[in-house]
Amino acid sequence: TRIRQALRLNAFIRISQLAAGTCEIITLDRDSTQPKRTIARQTARCACRKGQIAGTTRASPACVDAHIVRSRQWCEMMPCLDDEGCDLLVNRSGWRCAQPGGRVKTTTVSYSAGMSSLTS
Repeated sequence: TRIRQALRLNAFIRISQLAAGTCEIITLDRDSTQPKRTIARQTARCACRKGQIAGTTRASPACVDAHIVRSRQWCEMMPCLDDEGCDLLVNRSGWRCAQPGGRVKTTTVSYSAGMSSLTS
């Protein structure tokens, strides 16, 4: 039984560890109850290197330089896809990604109990 327990623990550690500088999406919730609008909330887990913090790059969770988040210069982390333009929201609470066809994705950042949350 000790060998079995050791194998289970080993498997758990391998599954729960992320490579340094990487992120994974843990939860994704979409609400499409409003016409022409989808609200998406996602939670990501990141193993960032020193000087980095969880952020968004090309519409995916990523480790970014911490100064970007502290200064709220969101577009510096390149959160939009390659064909989209990035604009800061007026109060710097998030950013907008504008697609060539006119569709706009707005992302706001909120903090609670030491965690940050992204809502698109």
